[in-house]
Amino acid sequence: MNGFLGEFLGTMVLIVLGVGTGAGVNLKTSYARNSGWLFITIAWGMAVTFGVYVAGSFGSQGHLNPAVTIPFAIFGFFPWDQVLPYLLGQFLGAFVGAVLVIIQYGAQFKNAKDANDGNVVGIFATGPAINNGLYNFLSETIATFVFILTLLNLGDFTKGLKPLIVGLLIMVVGQALGGTTGFALNPARDWAPRFAYSVLPVPNKGDSNWGYAWVPMFGPLAGGLIAACVQYFLM
Repeated sequence: MNGFLGEFLGTMVLIVLGVGTGAGVNLKTSYARNSGWLFITIAWGMAVTFGVYVAGSFGSQGHLNPAVTIPFAIFGFFPWDQVLPYLLGQFLGAFVGAVLVIIQYGAQFKNAKDANDGNVVGIFATGPAINNGLYNFLSETIATFVFILTLLNLGDFTKGLKPLIVGLLIMVVGQALGGTTGFALNPARDWAPRFAYSVLPVPNKGDSNWGYAWVPMFGPLAGGLIAACVQYFLM
C-alpha cells in the first residue's frame, strides 16, 4: 500500500508541476506564455525532483514511471509483487494531476478558443517536431535508455540530494535529446494526461492525437528494457 500511495502522490506532484508548466507556456492569457524550451526543461526536471521526494517520504522507491518499474522488475532490480500497485499509482496519480491543472487553468482554457491560442493536447502530452514514426520511436528509445541507465547507477534515488540529481538528469536529457519528440520518457506521464484531456470537459479543446500515442508508450518501455538489460549483464 505504501508503494501505491507514494507513487500516486509523487506522480500527481510531477504532473501538476510539469503539465502545469505546459499550460502556463502555451495558453495565451498566461503570464508564462512563450517562455521557451530552457524554461520547460528546467521545470520538468524540478517537477521530477519534488515528485521523487514526495514518493520517497510515503514509502515508495520514487519510480513515477512504468519505464522504470517494468524493466527493473524484469531484470531483478525490483520485486514483481509491487509492480501492479506501482503502475496503478503512476497512472492514477498522473490522471489526477492533469485534472488539477485543468481546474487551475480553467479560465485560461475558456479564453483560448483554438490551437492558435495554445489550447492543444501538447499541454498534457508529447508530440513530434517532425512526424516520422520510426525516428520518433527511436528518439524516445534512445532518450529513455540514457535516462534509465544513469538512474540504475545512482543507487537509492529518494535519499538526500539524489532526487535533485534525478531532476538535473531529466533536465539535461530534455535539452540534449528532447527536441525531437518532447521527451516523454514515461508512458504514465503521457497517456494519463492525454486521456484526461480526451474525456474531461476542457473548454475549446482540440484533437488528442491518439494516433501518435503508441510512441510515448512503447519507446520509453523499449529504452528502459535495453538499459536494464545492459546493466544486468555488465554489472
